[in-house]
Amino acid sequence: MSTTAARSIEEPARSIPVAAEYDVLVVGGGPSGLTAALAAAEDGLRVGLVESRSFVGGNMTIGLPVLGFLGQKGNQIIDGLPQKFIERLRRERDGASEHRPCPLHMGITLVEPEAVKTVALEMLTEAGVDVLFYTFFAGVVMDGDMIRGITTESKSGRTAMLARVVIDCTGDADVAYRAGVPCEKGNADGGMQPPTLMFCLGGVDTDALRMSIANAPPAARTYLTDFIPAEYFGQNHQFIVVGLRELMAKAKEERGLQIPNERTIIITGLKKGEVWINMTRVKGTDGTDARSLTKGEIEGRAQIDDIVTYLVNYVPGFEKAYFTKTAPFLGIRETRRIVGQYVMTQEDVLACRHFDDAIAVASYPIDIHRPADDGCTLIWCGDCYDIPYRSLVPQKVTNLLVAGRSISATHEAMGAIRVMATCMAMGEAAGRAAKISVRGNRAPAEIDVQELRRQQLERGVYLRNPQGTRASLADLAPAA
Repeated sequence: MSTTAARSIEEPARSIPVAAEYDVLVVGGGPSGLTAALAAAEDGLRVGLVESRSFVGGNMTIGLPVLGFLGQKGNQIIDGLPQKFIERLRRERDGASEHRPCPLHMGITLVEPEAVKTVALEMLTEAGVDVLFYTFFAGVVMDGDMIRGITTESKSGRTAMLARVVIDCTGDADVAYRAGVPCEKGNADGGMQPPTLMFCLGGVDTDALRMSIANAPPAARTYLTDFIPAEYFGQNHQFIVVGLRELMAKAKEERGLQIPNERTIIITGLKKGEVWINMTRVKGTDGTDARSLTKGEIEGRAQIDDIVTYLVNYVPGFEKAYFTKTAPFLGIRETRRIVGQYVMTQEDVLACRHFDDAIAVASYPIDIHRPADDGCTLIWCGDCYDIPYRSLVPQKVTNLLVAGRSISATHEAMGAIRVMATCMAMGEAAGRAAKISVRGNRAPAEIDVQELRRQQLERGVYLRNPQGTRASLADLAPAA
């Protein structure tokens, strides 16, 4: 059948069974969905989590390090549930590193993808969250401007799930968009950051790689890595490499390799000899369109062979490397963003802005993989910035919260708040806000934000006081 024929069919009206009713329903089980569900369930509410895949963890399962736990001054600025998750990964599965300072990314936390899947699911089930896999979000159940639940599609057919509060943790604002929340996409021209299909190599001599950089003559160091001094590699056995631009240019010229990236990006795994490669780049992919995602998957896989040829023949330590696996899905950097009660901007990030309704603190730089070329823009603010609760509260629809990269922010600000530790922090705040909403029988937009901030602090969340240091309960404004 042609895919271009402009035809439609009429779907007969039908009665849809209600499969479940919850106090709080979380849609999407990635980094923000995990912590949202855990926070919402912490004092006994009925909480459901719907996930289209067969596991939770989202982008923590595709070989990427978790970025964002450390601030630009070297202090830890994300704590609470995200930290508890990392601690349990490390303690029970040897599935996470410590938070390691990184001159480029402020801090990196390596995680083992399979351990993430197991530990995250254990924590959810222990908390009493009703997890449903293999289930796709299909639509919304609305009562005027109030969301009452969602419809889903699965092997079981179409069903409805109702909830007093719904949290959209899809990463793409799928629920918000279907509910009628105003949304934006991309930059001023509509261009979105290109996704990456991560892949893994074994048999890499990572010590040879790091020492080739650490011991390079001073004249060569300027091009080896972007902003990361050679001394860093002499001190760290697990690390990230971003750079090697001249090596890549040489490989492209000598072998005619088609690599749509200016930089070599290598992330060591937790297993000896394992590295993850963040170098495929599929421009023009729309992560909200199935046909575009399919094309992106095809193109991403087609790019891998040339990248491996480059690494094996030009990069020290890769001489005996071999391909082992690809990530289970494309790593999407940007799709829809809601328009909420407040829109975070580049100026908010770069001014290290404080907000009276701050529910999380972030420090990751504005990091934009430019849609129109093969380069990347990085801008640091020098310290931390707040994320306001209002950016999680959408316009026009009540009983809905949004957490993760699709909160209310501009293209530039989203480039800073999109990393996983920050998304986990936003998820925790959204889950706790939903709990307060249900307990107080108020819409999320009407809750006492100072009460939310008080509960955040009591649960170990890092917030800032006006002096820029870690806040305590004594720093809070009186409750409304």
